[in-house]
Amino acid sequence: MSNLMSGARMLAECLAREGVDCMFGYPGGVTLPFYDVLYDHQIRHVLVRHEENAAFAAEGYARATGKVGVCCATSGPGATNLTTGLVDAMMDSIPIVAITGQVTSKLIGSDAFQEADTFGITRPCTKHNYLVKKLDELAQIIHEAFYIAATGRPGPVLVDITKDVLQAQGHYQPVTSIHLPGYKVFTEGHTGQIRRAAQLIQESERPLVYAGGGIVAANASAELREFVQVTDAPAVNTLMGLGALPSSHPNFVSMPGMHGGYAANMAMTNADLLIALGVRFDDRVTGRLAAFAPHAKVIHVDIDPAEVGKIRTPEVPIVGDVKRVLVKLTKLLVESPAQPDATRSAARRAWWHQIRAWKDEHPYDTPTSDTEIKPQHLMAEIDRLSGGDAIITSDVGQHQMWAAQLCRFNQPRLWINSGGLGSMGFGLPSAIGAQFAHPEKLVFCICGDGGFQMSIPELSTVASNGLPIKIIVMNNGHLGMVRQWQTLFYNDRLSSVQLDAFPDAEKLAAAYGFKGRTVEKPWELAAALEEAVKEPGPYLLNVKVTPFECVYPMVPAGGALNEMVLGPPQPVAVPGK
Repeated sequence: MSNLMSGARMLAECLAREGVDCMFGYPGGVTLPFYDVLYDHQIRHVLVRHEENAAFAAEGYARATGKVGVCCATSGPGATNLTTGLVDAMMDSIPIVAITGQVTSKLIGSDAFQEADTFGITRPCTKHNYLVKKLDELAQIIHEAFYIAATGRPGPVLVDITKDVLQAQGHYQPVTSIHLPGYKVFTEGHTGQIRRAAQLIQESERPLVYAGGGIVAANASAELREFVQVTDAPAVNTLMGLGALPSSHPNFVSMPGMHGGYAANMAMTNADLLIALGVRFDDRVTGRLAAFAPHAKVIHVDIDPAEVGKIRTPEVPIVGDVKRVLVKLTKLLVESPAQPDATRSAARRAWWHQIRAWKDEHPYDTPTSDTEIKPQHLMAEIDRLSGGDAIITSDVGQHQMWAAQLCRFNQPRLWINSGGLGSMGFGLPSAIGAQFAHPEKLVFCICGDGGFQMSIPELSTVASNGLPIKIIVMNNGHLGMVRQWQTLFYNDRLSSVQLDAFPDAEKLAAAYGFKGRTVEKPWELAAALEEAVKEPGPYLLNVKVTPFECVYPMVPAGGALNEMVLGPPQPVAVPGK
């Protein structure tokens, strides 16, 4: 038996049936019918201070839980402000559903107040999108949106709903099935290809597991650990995959890529087999493609057939859910072990010996100073307090790379950052989403002074909800990564990168009703961070660090992975001087 209700109430009912307990948004004229329903509905709505941050917060929630994050905005500028967050979710394969209001059906195309072609604008930056102009289509579309966002390769789905649909009355009939003939998800992997992969693994002398965000998205971390244990292969985790294999795992090498570890990049260069699991061969990982893993055969497992072979043609392509494929592949390796081979066993031992030597030869640099706070020192202190178990969100830039290098993540979904798009302003709103997802967890938000100033309005959201987020600003007075590139590649011609007039952290935090302070001396840092963690509410800590430090290792643009710059240029001695 169906119930008579408005479109707005149908929307809320559908969200509740999808298990939505928290959503992030900003109301406006055409979404008022929906917000009127939310007034007495059990779904918690979090009022952000900018629609872009609603999308970032929904991402933070989704990244921390694996569930679909939800955001909402009104028509016109409200909807267009979501766009950056949608692209961000698309690039990093994050499942969110964005609900936007649209002017009434009769006014579409008339340049009505706050009208924008949200459907057209968001088509290239969503996995799928809808424009709902008929009430009888609403419930089916909402459930389809959640299904599409969460299945296969996850991603953002937008549903644009006209105001007359939200106001209309109709009989709600619960949706019991989803049937999308044109939407196919390949999950199991080809049995023959899995057997070929097992054979290559058994025959290889220098294997390397190259695991990415797809492991996290598929909730396949346990399967990855078992696979690594069975194969005893060294493993690297990409920026998006950190925590997929615990940092404490003996087989974990480090992160590869432009700012990856020396051992990881040398292993990628010298491996004879890359076991690529849930990765997309991003340019920040591969460096100069022609020189990437030149000696390696490739096994590539991914649920998105468009990714397999897009950048590097694999010898063994496997389209399927990486969790299910790893279960089958590991089972095959256990049940049909390789025949004893003294030569291969010796080669495997030599491979591990070489990787350990690379790690010992060039560990990540963690310099300290008696007079200035080094950024690496800051990250090491945050890691000490985190213990590998706190949620750490970051903005984009040098602090993001230092955090990825030096902070441990012993579980998936603890490291939340904007990987593919590199969106400044991401750190604080994503921390809001993560803290709502896990109110019991310690959440660090690490920002640069640039990204933080893009998201200052969300301090109001933090304060009004009493979120105990520890906001750590790594303040070097510059757009740090841009400054680094100008220093290294533009003859130190620093153009439009200096950030002055940074607000007084103590006064800024106090203006929102919580605590904050600035630290400048190395001997103050540990105690200041401990004070922030002990504070039961939010805390803003502005840490003034060495202004001209650069992130190393660094693979220059166009360089190969083994062409790393390991430190600042050293002065050349001139004869006779």
